[in-house]
Amino acid sequence: MSVVQLFEAAAGTYDQSRRRLIPCFDEFYGTAVDVSVPPLRAALAAGRTPEVLDLGAGTGLLSALVGAAVPGTRVTLLDAAPAMLAVAAEHLAARGVPHRIEVADLAAPLPAGRYDAVVSALAVHHLDDAGKRDLYRRIHDVLVPGGVFVNAEQVAGPTPALDRRYAEVWLTQISALGSDQEEIDAAHQRMAYDLPAPVGAQCDWLTEAGFVDVDCFFKAWRFAVFGGRRAGD
Repeated sequence: MSVVQLFEAAAGTYDQSRRRLIPCFDEFYGTAVDVSVPPLRAALAAGRTPEVLDLGAGTGLLSALVGAAVPGTRVTLLDAAPAMLAVAAEHLAARGVPHRIEVADLAAPLPAGRYDAVVSALAVHHLDDAGKRDLYRRIHDVLVPGGVFVNAEQVAGPTPALDRRYAEVWLTQISALGSDQEEIDAAHQRMAYDLPAPVGAQCDWLTEAGFVDVDCFFKAWRFAVFGGRRAGD
């Protein structure tokens, strides 16, 4: 079964497990929203509709949070799993968030447009390192001057020993939050396709791609929120 098929199969129940499988859920997603908000509010102040591109959008969880933080934001959701995007469309329509759907993987050309923010949650780690670096360059190109990219991501430890420790801590935490063996096994099945990279390396790649003000804004073991800004004209 491919990674897309695995996510298609989990579309109906994916969101219910998020708070267990992401022990730092509120800080993780909350930080991503906080980083994305300033250019969206600046667009509104300039009389424009804020435009957001959500890469690997899944069920639209991050898009819905961004849309709630800055009402009037229009979101383009890209994902390779149509069933996940169908759930996302229902969620965003119910919340009155203007949106459009693009079925494509992260290696495909990005949807045409100029975006005030490009966001992503738990998706870029499906690309190899060369694919990540190429994506970061392409993201930089579709941002407006002053626009931001924020990646709420699962990252690798900087050493093999720390990476093993990340895994141990995660298992302890999600078990304490109520994940049963079936849920853990399903998560491991999806994670077999993961290609995470250390957050330090990824921040370096963002700088190489032309981003400024690059930083890791939040990190709790394997969960990190990092990104940067396209310089203004």
